[in-house]
Amino acid sequence: MKLSDLAPAPGSRKKKKRVGRGCGSGHGKTSCKGHKGQKARTGGGTPPGFEGGQMPLQRRLPKRGFTNIFQQEYAIVNIGMLESLAETIITPEILLQEGVIKNIKNGLKILGGGEITRPVSVKAHAFSASAKEKILKAQGSVEII
Repeated sequence: MKLSDLAPAPGSRKKKKRVGRGCGSGHGKTSCKGHKGQKARTGGGTPPGFEGGQMPLQRRLPKRGFTNIFQQEYAIVNIGMLESLAETIITPEILLQEGVIKNIKNGLKILGGGEITRPVSVKAHAFSASAKEKILKAQGSVEII
Protein backbone atom coordinates (compact mmCIF):
# COMPACT_ATOMS: atom_id res chain seq x y z
CA MET A 1 0.00 0.00 0.00
CA LYS A 2 1.20 3.48 -0.89
CA LEU A 3 0.12 6.90 0.27
CA SER A 4 -1.33 7.53 -3.18
CA ASP A 5 -3.62 4.48 -2.78
CA LEU A 6 -5.46 6.02 0.19
CA ALA A 7 -8.97 7.21 -0.67
CA PRO A 8 -12.21 7.67 1.25
CA ALA A 9 -14.78 4.87 1.10
CA PRO A 10 -17.06 5.14 -1.92
CA GLY A 11 -20.16 7.20 -1.09
CA SER A 12 -18.75 8.61 2.15
CA ARG A 13 -17.84 12.00 0.65
CA LYS A 14 -20.66 13.99 -0.94
CA LYS A 15 -20.08 16.91 -3.32
CA LYS A 16 -21.47 20.32 -2.33
CA LYS A 17 -24.61 21.37 -4.24
CA ARG A 18 -23.56 24.22 -6.56
CA VAL A 19 -26.61 26.23 -7.57
CA GLY A 20 -27.03 28.93 -10.18
CA ARG A 21 -24.41 27.52 -12.55
CA GLY A 22 -26.47 27.09 -15.73
CA CYS A 23 -29.47 25.10 -16.86
CA GLY A 24 -27.41 22.01 -17.67
CA SER A 25 -26.61 21.50 -13.99
CA GLY A 26 -30.29 21.10 -13.10
CA HIS A 27 -29.90 23.84 -10.47
CA GLY A 28 -29.75 26.91 -12.72
CA LYS A 29 -32.05 29.90 -13.28
CA THR A 30 -33.91 30.18 -9.93
CA SER A 31 -31.24 28.23 -8.01
CA CYS A 32 -33.70 25.78 -6.41
CA LYS A 33 -35.72 28.64 -4.84
CA GLY A 34 -38.84 28.48 -7.01
CA HIS A 35 -40.44 31.60 -8.48
CA LYS A 36 -40.69 34.87 -6.54
CA GLY A 37 -41.98 35.18 -2.99
CA GLN A 38 -40.37 35.97 0.35
CA LYS A 39 -38.24 32.80 0.46
CA ALA A 40 -36.80 33.45 -2.99
CA ARG A 41 -35.39 36.85 -2.05
CA THR A 42 -32.01 37.73 -0.57
CA GLY A 43 -32.26 37.63 3.19
CA GLY A 44 -35.71 36.12 2.75
CA GLY A 45 -37.43 34.10 5.44
CA THR A 46 -38.58 35.01 8.90
CA PRO A 47 -36.75 35.09 12.24
CA PRO A 48 -37.48 32.40 14.86
CA GLY A 49 -40.65 33.23 16.82
CA PHE A 50 -42.19 35.31 14.00
CA GLU A 51 -45.95 34.74 13.81
CA GLY A 52 -46.87 36.58 10.61
CA GLY A 53 -47.15 39.98 12.28
CA GLN A 54 -49.33 38.77 15.16
CA MET A 55 -47.92 39.69 18.58
CA PRO A 56 -45.46 36.84 19.29
CA LEU A 57 -46.02 34.48 22.21
CA GLN A 58 -42.84 35.56 24.03
CA ARG A 59 -44.14 39.17 24.02
CA ARG A 60 -47.74 38.24 24.96
CA LEU A 61 -46.76 36.46 28.17
CA PRO A 62 -45.99 38.53 31.29
CA LYS A 63 -42.50 38.61 32.79
CA ARG A 64 -42.25 37.43 36.39
CA GLY A 65 -39.57 37.22 39.05
CA PHE A 66 -35.88 37.97 38.79
CA THR A 67 -32.51 36.21 38.94
CA ASN A 68 -30.46 36.94 42.03
CA ILE A 69 -26.90 37.47 40.77
CA PHE A 70 -25.49 37.12 44.31
CA GLN A 71 -27.05 33.69 44.97
CA GLN A 72 -24.67 31.10 46.43
CA GLU A 73 -25.06 27.54 45.12
CA TYR A 74 -23.89 25.01 47.69
CA ALA A 75 -23.06 21.34 47.35
CA ILE A 76 -25.48 19.83 49.87
CA VAL A 77 -25.06 16.74 52.05
CA ASN A 78 -27.52 15.33 54.58
CA ILE A 79 -26.38 14.18 58.02
CA GLY A 80 -27.48 10.62 57.25
CA MET A 81 -24.67 10.38 54.65
CA LEU A 82 -22.04 11.38 57.25
CA GLU A 83 -23.05 8.42 59.45
CA SER A 84 -21.88 5.93 56.79
CA LEU A 85 -18.37 7.48 56.51
CA ALA A 86 -15.51 5.97 58.56
CA GLU A 87 -13.73 9.32 59.19
CA THR A 88 -14.19 11.29 62.41
CA ILE A 89 -13.05 14.62 60.89
CA ILE A 90 -15.18 15.40 57.84
CA THR A 91 -14.13 18.12 55.37
CA PRO A 92 -15.31 19.01 51.84
CA GLU A 93 -12.13 17.44 50.41
CA ILE A 94 -12.85 14.08 52.12
CA LEU A 95 -16.45 14.09 50.82
CA LEU A 96 -15.07 14.79 47.33
CA GLN A 97 -12.62 11.86 47.59
CA GLU A 98 -15.30 9.49 48.89
CA GLY A 99 -17.62 10.46 45.99
CA VAL A 100 -20.39 11.78 48.25
CA ILE A 101 -20.34 15.07 46.31
CA LYS A 102 -19.26 15.60 42.69
CA ASN A 103 -17.98 19.18 43.07
CA ILE A 104 -17.86 21.76 45.84
CA LYS A 105 -19.45 24.63 43.82
CA ASN A 106 -19.54 27.74 46.11
CA GLY A 107 -19.10 25.68 49.26
CA LEU A 108 -20.51 22.77 51.23
CA LYS A 109 -23.75 22.97 53.21
CA ILE A 110 -24.77 20.30 55.70
CA LEU A 111 -28.52 19.68 56.03
CA GLY A 112 -30.40 17.89 58.83
CA GLY A 113 -31.89 14.93 56.89
CA GLY A 114 -31.34 11.61 58.68
CA GLU A 115 -29.73 10.82 62.03
CA ILE A 116 -26.17 10.71 63.38
CA THR A 117 -25.23 8.61 66.42
CA ARG A 118 -21.43 8.94 66.68
CA PRO A 119 -19.40 12.07 67.44
CA VAL A 120 -17.86 13.65 64.34
CA SER A 121 -16.05 16.92 63.69
CA VAL A 122 -17.58 18.54 60.61
CA LYS A 123 -15.97 21.41 58.68
CA ALA A 124 -18.23 23.06 56.09
CA HIS A 125 -19.14 26.45 54.66
CA ALA A 126 -22.72 26.43 56.02
CA PHE A 127 -25.01 24.37 58.27
CA SER A 128 -28.76 24.26 58.69
CA ALA A 129 -30.00 24.84 62.25
CA SER A 130 -31.28 21.25 62.57
CA ALA A 131 -27.99 19.78 61.27
CA LYS A 132 -25.94 21.82 63.75
CA GLU A 133 -28.24 20.74 66.58
CA LYS A 134 -28.01 17.01 65.69
CA ILE A 135 -24.19 17.05 65.39
CA LEU A 136 -23.78 18.80 68.76
CA LYS A 137 -26.35 16.44 70.35
CA ALA A 138 -24.16 13.47 69.29
CA GLN A 139 -21.15 15.12 71.08
CA GLY A 140 -19.65 16.20 67.74
CA SER A 141 -18.27 19.59 66.73
CA VAL A 142 -19.17 22.09 64.03
CA GLU A 143 -16.71 24.43 62.30
CA ILE A 144 -17.53 26.98 59.61
CA ILE A 145 -14.70 27.47 57.09
